[in-house]
Amino acid sequence: MSKQSKKSQVMLETRGLSLHYGESPALEDINLAIGAQRVTAIIGPSGCGKSSFLRTFNRMNDLIPGARVQGEVLMGGESIYCRDVVELRRLVGMVFQKPNPFPKSIYDNVAYGPRANGVRDRGALSEIVERSLRDAALWDEVKDDLGRSALALSGGQQQRLCIARALAVEPQVILMDEPASALDPIATLKLEELIRELKKRYTIVIVTHNMQQASRVSDDTAFFLTDETRCGVLVEFDETRRIFTQPADPRTEDYITGRFG
Repeated sequence: MSKQSKKSQVMLETRGLSLHYGESPALEDINLAIGAQRVTAIIGPSGCGKSSFLRTFNRMNDLIPGARVQGEVLMGGESIYCRDVVELRRLVGMVFQKPNPFPKSIYDNVAYGPRANGVRDRGALSEIVERSLRDAALWDEVKDDLGRSALALSGGQQQRLCIARALAVEPQVILMDEPASALDPIATLKLEELIRELKKRYTIVIVTHNMQQASRVSDDTAFFLTDETRCGVLVEFDETRRIFTQPADPRTEDYITGRFG
């Protein structure tokens, strides 16, 4: 059990997790416990399995032909493979690298998930839309024009809209795969402020190449690496302040100081 899991309730956990795409290994024997209502950053060089690891938690890897998972993946102590996959993806929301709003109005983007889950009452939908947009720190910017196309928003606004869309179905976990990589510095800072606010109610796992971002927004950090003999290896997992000031493994220090990667 990780140091983090002793400090807070464990929300997500992998035990002996390995992943292959066909004959190609992507992750090898990952044992990791992620605390509830914490931000966990996944860092490491390109091709080390960060996104593959993230996608295990909502079973997005199942959609890739030839993907094979070994080991256990748990949410709240229960195997995610014992859950209905649709329900799992409601509980585990995903925010992608590039904003991907639907070609619909702002309102309809946020209302899409609740409608799919059977909410039909207009008043209830409007309450959900407002709450989700407020939680995503977007309400004040769009409240007077909810019928506007989501595609007309700025990149940063689109990403926050995608977060609102994920929040609308009341998830427990939010996965973020390089969510700021397509944003300008101002939009990135707004997103980071939002992440710090959201962790009061949600468990957040974020993949990022930006070491400064990882140090600013996360409570815990996992460093993944692919070496000469193995793919997708977890080198070290600890509180972020320790990872960035007193890493236990010299490879971690080499990476965060820019000596490689």
